[in-house]
Amino acid sequence: MHGRDLFPSERDGTVAGMSASSPAESACGCLYVVATPIGNLADLSERARTVLATADAVAAEDTRYTGRLLATFDCRAELVSLHEHNEQARVPVLVGRLQAGESVALVSDAGTPGVSDPGYRLVVAAHEAGCRVVPIPGASAAVAALSAAGQPTDRFVFEGFLPARAKARRERLKALATEARTLVLYESSHRIVAALADLAAVFGPQRPATLARELTKAFETVRRATLGELAAWVDADPNQRRGEIVLVIGGASEAPASGAGITLAGALDALLPELPPARAAAVAARLTGARRRDAYQAALAHRSADPDAD
Repeated sequence: MHGRDLFPSERDGTVAGMSASSPAESACGCLYVVATPIGNLADLSERARTVLATADAVAAEDTRYTGRLLATFDCRAELVSLHEHNEQARVPVLVGRLQAGESVALVSDAGTPGVSDPGYRLVVAAHEAGCRVVPIPGASAAVAALSAAGQPTDRFVFEGFLPARAKARRERLKALATEARTLVLYESSHRIVAALADLAAVFGPQRPATLARELTKAFETVRRATLGELAAWVDADPNQRRGEIVLVIGGASEAPASGAGITLAGALDALLPELPPARAAAVAARLTGARRRDAYQAALAHRSADPDAD
């Protein structure tokens, strides 16, 4: 039984909210993009279980990890590895199976495939081959963190992972410093201290933010504070540097600063190589309209981040 025949709304070539498939699509199998739990296994939906149990193949980022997930739910689908190192060779094979009428379920290690995870190329190729692509919604760390962060959600930007190297990371943050929408970032446990220090230095230590760590797992943490407070908290507590981390950061004020476009981070970049932190902060505060105390905290964070390091 092919996965494309699983649900009544799909047996006639339609999916709820979509028009009927073209003849080319009807001859194709279906690619299901299946969200899997990010921690708590109870978050796997009944629909996702049915797809994983009856698909002709499951394309997985890590077959060992997904194999354990499937075994937990007594699913015996054929597992095929699909990750960033083999996508170029594996995608044509999987599309060929779709064109032969088989169904393929695409999963990542956790959460929704294609969201900072492999899968994009297979989805594109399936569309280009005239096959239907059906999302099976479920867990997403970015959306879960955003929903609990207490930051504005009417408009937001998902940035994924910041650059790993310090210089590139700071340059990217400078480009985002005036973004008025809420920012959602992923960060690794071994870079979270440096990332928070850079965020406090570039965005200012008083910018509101939320750290969401190990979502849906036993040691889940959701803490709302300022970037300066979060940076100090994580630096002081090694337990907050463990596991998967999402940062949700309030957007910049849309009101123009009195410094005619000069940001606090930009002013400190120019002043700190020439002046001690206290003096640089005082001048930066006058140029940008920032509070002197905030400017001084930002100067200290900027210095501690070691701007010359890569």
